[in-house]
Amino acid sequence: MPKQSRALLSMPPAVLAQLQQLGEHLAIARKRRKESRRVWAERIGVTEPTLARMEKGDPSVAFGSYATALWLIGRVQALADLAAPELDRGALDSEVRAAALRSVRKGPSVEARLRAAARSDEGAP
Repeated sequence: MPKQSRALLSMPPAVLAQLQQLGEHLAIARKRRKESRRVWAERIGVTEPTLARMEKGDPSVAFGSYATALWLIGRVQALADLAAPELDRGALDSEVRAAALRSVRKGPSVEARLRAAARSDEGAP
């Protein structure tokens, strides 16, 4: 029996659900194109059993196989956006917290402003 990776064993349920939905969407895309599993698998470069696993959202199928399937349906450009820095909410939240903690340059104290005003009054005609 092959040993499963720790990553697969500890995969969050939300990730598994999204993979399952991706697999269902790929199956729908194949059927809408009226392609058999044999032809579709050949075009992706996988076996029919692997395609069947992909359409179930199996997380052990190589990411490249899913990426090729997305390419077949004209959605490969979406891959780069998955981890786009401008969409990374966790990093943005961290940067906002760090900015809030940095000290903002403080203006002169009330006493310093009063002394400055008194000096300017002394020099006034």
